[in-house]
Amino acid sequence: MLSTNNLSLMFDGKALFEDVSITFHEGNCYGVIGANGAGKSTFLKLLSKELEPTSGHVSLQSGKRLSFLKQDHFAYDDFTVLETVIMGNDALYQVMKEKDEIYMKPDFTEEDGIRAGELEEKFADMDGWNAEAEVFTLLNGLKVDSKYHEAPMSTLPGPDKVKVLLAQAIFGNPDVLLLDEPTNHLDADAIRWLEEFVINLDSVVIIVSHDRHFLNKTCTHIADIDYGKIQMFVGNYDFWYESSQLILKQMKDENKKKEDKIKELQDFIARFSANASKSKQATSRKQALAKIRVEDMVPSKRRYPFIEFKPKRSLGQSVFTMDSVSKEIEGRKVLDNISLTIKNGDKIAFVSSDETAITTFFDVITETIPMDSGEVHWGSSVEYGYFNKAFDKEFEVEDRIVDWLMEFSDEKDETFVRGFLGRMIFSGDDALKSVNVLSGGEKVRCMMSKMMLLGSNVLIMDEPTNHLDMESITALNNALIRFPGTLLLASHDQQIMETTANRVVEICEDGTLKDFLGTYSEYLDQKNK
Repeated sequence: MLSTNNLSLMFDGKALFEDVSITFHEGNCYGVIGANGAGKSTFLKLLSKELEPTSGHVSLQSGKRLSFLKQDHFAYDDFTVLETVIMGNDALYQVMKEKDEIYMKPDFTEEDGIRAGELEEKFADMDGWNAEAEVFTLLNGLKVDSKYHEAPMSTLPGPDKVKVLLAQAIFGNPDVLLLDEPTNHLDADAIRWLEEFVINLDSVVIIVSHDRHFLNKTCTHIADIDYGKIQMFVGNYDFWYESSQLILKQMKDENKKKEDKIKELQDFIARFSANASKSKQATSRKQALAKIRVEDMVPSKRRYPFIEFKPKRSLGQSVFTMDSVSKEIEGRKVLDNISLTIKNGDKIAFVSSDETAITTFFDVITETIPMDSGEVHWGSSVEYGYFNKAFDKEFEVEDRIVDWLMEFSDEKDETFVRGFLGRMIFSGDDALKSVNVLSGGEKVRCMMSKMMLLGSNVLIMDEPTNHLDMESITALNNALIRFPGTLLLASHDQQIMETTANRVVEICEDGTLKDFLGTYSEYLDQKNK
């Protein structure tokens, strides 16, 4: 269906891709992964021919239609929402446009009538009469309010523009669908709807995403970009990660018998295949997994950070209480007379349609900002660590990374502190860089080093995965699962929420709280009933 042949791309004299030959088959969903800067989004632009390769070529089977999720949220402001979605099938849109122009002519000629007839036939062959109904179905599925369906794009809120561009990409079931970070700015309901849509699509689907939950639900294959090459693996992200780590562990264990290694890998494949979910994708994945030969499986070349949050002090039963707390931001009551009790062992996912409300809650309980009324009390054994997503102020100094981190260490020893930086892949001279020139991802990794050093028994984390690559997100996820203390967490990463939380607190639009005892998945299921 779609293939590349000896595809290469040079940037500033360096090869981003080199001699990449790969084929994407109908009915499969491919997750494209790679470290930040590896060229994931660039690869999709090459496939869509938005970008020309230095050498080699991209081939799309004759007569097949490719659709690519657009990123410019203002490009269609002069069009209606309905028009914008239909533009996803340009051939159909051009027929509609020409047909409407002919019918609007004041001096309609016989030639116009003949041409209109030809266009009507084309329109019918392209299922044009059902186009509007399909558009409204897509928009309803993505929870775009019906009042916007025929409104100008310029009148839509930002998140709804994202949903319309997504509807445009998937309109008319394209033969090849390219999605670059499709879950960004989508709420949980819209993501679930999109998962089901992709799962039931018979097209080639190629996705770049940091959302591991989305990749796990939808993907039959993982295309790993590493060192300018792309290697294809069967299975979803978790299978790729876990099998790669298992093989790497076995390679390091020289005393393990080869037969034992083979059996362990075979058992792993069988277990994963048995746990595959979602009918169509599961069948495809099982069939592909059954063809895997153990000797063909290779470890990842990725470098993963090592994150471990070890409390220095045991946590008592009484952790936190708040009573009748209220807080206004810019004249709006974000928290309204709320009370909450948190106990040892609670791992709470905080959710809200208003992200400001969650950040305000965290800022209030950590005394980052004052409350308007009410009381907050922390238990006597509590030592909390707060990952504030507005962390940039912490880095407005010219200190070297190692000196910056030393401030948070009881042990004022450079070698000791460098050990924590090494865990977060700051090796050698990297530790001597000035903190005020670091990228967003590097700053977050510094914050993780700081939180490991602090040894808190309560972690408060507000969007800790922002700016992180997949390797760091996976390492953080595993660390939070292992963390023995109490966790207060807000994250766009659904997999982190699902695998860590045993309780969900929703901050409602009116500033009140809803408290749900159960996992994040159970909370979503109850919410959708």
